[in-house]
Amino acid sequence: MKKWLVAGLGLVALAGCSSSNTAGLRIDSASQQVLYSDSALDDDLTIDNIDTQENNGNTRGLVKITNNSQDTQNLQYRFYWYDGQGLEVNAKQGAWRQFILRGYESMTLSEVSVNPNATDFRIQIRPQD
Repeated sequence: MKKWLVAGLGLVALAGCSSSNTAGLRIDSASQQVLYSDSALDDDLTIDNIDTQENNGNTRGLVKITNNSQDTQNLQYRFYWYDGQGLEVNAKQGAWRQFILRGYESMTLSEVSVNPNATDFRIQIRPQD
């Protein structure tokens, strides 16, 4: 299983992705990388854990996130699912989900893939519109 990750990568240009680039951060479960495209989130958020678990034949993605500032963060996230060969398995993107991360609070974001071929995920987190 994938274990602890404490990452802080600076600004990274996210060109060539299948979805449009959006301010925020992206987390890739396969490579255990956190890619920030918003310097404010880079300073305020830490990804403490990235994990996948089997759940009745499907894969559950889990990401533990911590707010390192005293300010409340109004954020959105969306999971993207991939098979063992790195191909996206969900034909339709899921909706953005909103969440609030209060000052110095930690939270685990989680989703179960509806496609049993999914083995890895990427999650995108951005400031709420």
